[in-house]
Amino acid sequence: MDKRTWIIFGVAVVAILAGLVMLSRQKSVDVSGVNNATVRTSGDTNSEIADHVFGKPDKKVVLIEYGDFQCPGCGTFHTNFAPIMDDYKDKITFVFRNFPITTIHPNARVAAASAEAAGLQGKYWEMWNALYEQQNSWNNLGTDTRDQYFESMATALKLDMNKFKSDVTSSKVSTKINFDQSLGKANGVTGTPTLFLNGKILPTDQYNSTDTIKNTLDTALKEAGADK
Repeated sequence: MDKRTWIIFGVAVVAILAGLVMLSRQKSVDVSGVNNATVRTSGDTNSEIADHVFGKPDKKVVLIEYGDFQCPGCGTFHTNFAPIMDDYKDKITFVFRNFPITTIHPNARVAAASAEAAGLQGKYWEMWNALYEQQNSWNNLGTDTRDQYFESMATALKLDMNKFKSDVTSSKVSTKINFDQSLGKANGVTGTPTLFLNGKILPTDQYNSTDTIKNTLDTALKEAGADK
């Protein structure tokens, strides 16, 4: 083979190996007997698969999002929901669970791993917010530049970079993502964003704008007797 052919061959091999590594990380997890509506806290037996909770975990109204950081629809939901998150922080329990769809969003799983790694240093929601706010800056990046971009985001959050880089590829982080995704699949999640309000899937027209989200949450709070 000439030099150009060898280069093409080498690139193809690297791509195949990267794909095999990604597939090896995306393992299904047995979630039989796990209640989708239950919020898992860090004090639970399996602390490594604890939920990321914005607010307190014991509110009467629980909103759970299965999301993909590279998904445009999830980005839109973030844009609509983020401005009112603090307003509802003491009223509802909001949980984000990973559901990266790598067949169409090749950077989604690494983005999820970056958020999880930041969470191990107490900066989950900061990275969660930054990933969505900067989605258009990283969603089309290749492998090398993508990783560098996520590392620059971690640097901006003043994370321990050696720990961050190690955690991104750790089995602990991989287990958390796999658990979330398996739980979502077991409960009918096929796309993102998928939202559950007190255990029931929300129709899109109940969260397609900031006002709609507010109305949906206010109605749920009233029905739960938690609107006062």
